[in-house]
Amino acid sequence: MSGFSRRRFLQWSGCSAALGISGCGSIPFKNSTTAQVVVVGGGFAGATAAKTIRQLDPNISVTLIEPKSQYITCPGSNWLFAGITDMTALTVDYQALTAQYGVKLVTDYVTRIDADKRKVILAGGQTLAYDRLILSPGIAFRWDGLPGYSQEIAQIIPHAWQAGSQTLLLQQQLQAIADGGLVLIYVPPEPYRCPPGPYERAGMMAYWLKQHKPRCKLIILDAKPGFSKQKLFEAGWTKHFGYGSNNSLLEWHSIADNPLVALDSKTLTLSTDFGDKFQAQVLNLIPPQQAGAIAGQSGLTDASGWCPVEPQTCRSKFQENIHIIGDAANYAPIPKSAFAANSEAKVCALAVVSLLNQQAVPEAHWLNTCYSLITPKHGISVAGVYKLNAQQNIEMVKGAGGVSNINDQTAPGLEAVYAKSVYRSLVRDSF
Repeated sequence: MSGFSRRRFLQWSGCSAALGISGCGSIPFKNSTTAQVVVVGGGFAGATAAKTIRQLDPNISVTLIEPKSQYITCPGSNWLFAGITDMTALTVDYQALTAQYGVKLVTDYVTRIDADKRKVILAGGQTLAYDRLILSPGIAFRWDGLPGYSQEIAQIIPHAWQAGSQTLLLQQQLQAIADGGLVLIYVPPEPYRCPPGPYERAGMMAYWLKQHKPRCKLIILDAKPGFSKQKLFEAGWTKHFGYGSNNSLLEWHSIADNPLVALDSKTLTLSTDFGDKFQAQVLNLIPPQQAGAIAGQSGLTDASGWCPVEPQTCRSKFQENIHIIGDAANYAPIPKSAFAANSEAKVCALAVVSLLNQQAVPEAHWLNTCYSLITPKHGISVAGVYKLNAQQNIEMVKGAGGVSNINDQTAPGLEAVYAKSVYRSLVRDSF
């Protein structure tokens, strides 16, 4: 990482620098008020927002609505394919949020948002009123974006882009492949959750295949002409899997000009516009994505399928009292990552508390760092610091952040250690 020292970056991101405050404790708001904040979605963004609001102003009542009593993290889930983690290690609960921070947890689904009356209606029949609503619904899949793919077929041909049963299914299929078989990963157009994720997955799978099924091949078919951290990934693939050679275990091919046109789910065959056919023994299709369903149903998305927001306050551009964070929202050029979601949540929490206390919203800053493993002992990373420019658009701070030093021979081992450490720290900070 260049420009901004790793130690300084991690120190800054580990506390409340994203909030623009100097400490991790509560802020002494002069007009502290009793208000109702409802948070929908208990992922990294929603959990962080709920916790941080209670830290900033304990007089504000915060209710978190989440259908699951436990959350399986997508970050770290690719490591399952290399055999270096398990579902227990990826699973977190909400006990600290409720016991330590006083967040009220409601285990249910939101079926409707009544923005005019400031109420959310739950599947179980309960109605909750709010002064401010924070929406963090994550992603939904655009099933029509892959010809022949569907939610039903995903039970046979997994996407594994929401951690849990899908991840286990893909792991089981990988481990059952005959030596000499083909593993095929399809990567959708941007934007999608975790831009480097498919390539980390490819490395983790290739690592396992090299140990157990060395005659297999893994091919990535990419809807894009390039991808995040490409030089770093390719250098690692070359070192460990013979990438670029005639007997490479792993290949990457852009099909940006030759898109998929058909899927034969019975034979696991993909067909492209130019007539190319790829038949796999293990097929991992990652569909195009958009904001979680409740966002679209509530009129909070635009033509892109994502939620436009005012970055300074995280407010929806369509509803003044609704704030949107995490993967569902458009904070471009900030990528859709768990670390970014955590940072957006802190900015949002400070904005919500300030607005409820009728105080000026502080200047917003955001952080993102994304670590990927190529093998269990070879890591790479990218990091960025973001701010608002004069036009109130988000831009990266020049000279801050950076990428792994490709020429440093000691960096991959250290980055692998940092990757696991940052994951643990992010989970603790969020939940």
